[in-house]
Amino acid sequence: MKKADPRLQLVVAMTVFGTLGLFVRNISVSSGELALYRAVLAALLIGVYLLVSRQKIPFARIKKEVPLLLLSGAAMGVNWILLFEAYRYTTIAVATLCYYMAPVLLIAFSPLLFKEKLTGRQIVCVLLAALGMVLVSGVLDGSGLNDGAMNGIALALGSAVLYALITAVNRKYLGPVDAYDKTIVQLGAAGLVLVPYLLLTGGFAGLRVTPLSAGLMLLVSLTHTAIPYALYFGAMVPLPTQTVALMSYLDPSTALLLSALVLH
Repeated sequence: MKKADPRLQLVVAMTVFGTLGLFVRNISVSSGELALYRAVLAALLIGVYLLVSRQKIPFARIKKEVPLLLLSGAAMGVNWILLFEAYRYTTIAVATLCYYMAPVLLIAFSPLLFKEKLTGRQIVCVLLAALGMVLVSGVLDGSGLNDGAMNGIALALGSAVLYALITAVNRKYLGPVDAYDKTIVQLGAAGLVLVPYLLLTGGFAGLRVTPLSAGLMLLVSLTHTAIPYALYFGAMVPLPTQTVALMSYLDPSTALLLSALVLH
């Protein structure tokens, strides 16, 4: 059976991530709760898939990678937490702009981490992508620089550093691990990190999940978490870091287009 093109896998994953906003608008829980439910439900769904297909996570074979998998998953949970906290201090536009500096960081450090040469075209592409994020975010009018905005910017940049770190770790050290094994362990670890965060911030207070919210959460856990994360983790290993970083901008680009065309 012919193996899927990793570039196509990455395009599909990033495009699907960009459509998430269309689905979560009618889910009546906070961002933190949604992240937790997505992580846990997606891990369970992958577990069901492995069970039905009679596959087992080969812990004996990947025991050396398990601590790094758990650490990477925990970093993913902290990455989400920092972004959620950034939204409390600054606008979504500013926080998102800072968050999507992660591909720039990846490309900047790829010669050091992966011994990959940077071409002039790649440098121009990443600078144009970053400039595009600045222009569409609306931050140039200064509306996002409210009181405490620097705290939000610092938190979002911290989230970007973790995003870049997770990608780098998965590319450099977790290549031998199967994509589904990688995804289930990391999402499970991310969920464990989110539980104490939500307990400390009162995230579960007055929780009421409607049937519509429950159905949509199950849907996004499968179509916007389990499947695209498996595609993403599987595709990033054989591809150059610069390709992974630049294609990451398909996520916000898709979200931007859909917000204009569908949500007006």
